[in-house]
Amino acid sequence: MITDKDKIEQIIKNRKIAHAFYSKKSEVYRKFSEMEQCTYQDGKLSRLQKELIAIGISVVMDCESCMEWHIKQAIDGGATEAEIIEAVEVGIEMGGGPATVSARFAMNVIEYYFK
Repeated sequence: MITDKDKIEQIIKNRKIAHAFYSKKSEVYRKFSEMEQCTYQDGKLSRLQKELIAIGISVVMDCESCMEWHIKQAIDGGATEAEIIEAVEVGIEMGGGPATVSARFAMNVIEYYFK
């Protein structure tokens, strides 16, 4: 049986493999990566605030890879578990009932990093 812990670790592994491949082969992927770096720079909103926004959006979109990435980035930026949970809760409110399903995975990612 595949657990969420296994899924999280596979997402991390797959991202590293894909990033290495596409960054060498795809101009579009390289440009997207540059856009991402620019987007998450401190501006009127801090990088951390932007990561928390992205967590809520990831829950609404039900993007597990996005949830893992932005939760980890928020943690690396100094977010507390409580701040990340509030960002997940904003996603639940914006996405309604279906977002509660996505939020379950987000909560498992939080547990993966904080426990």
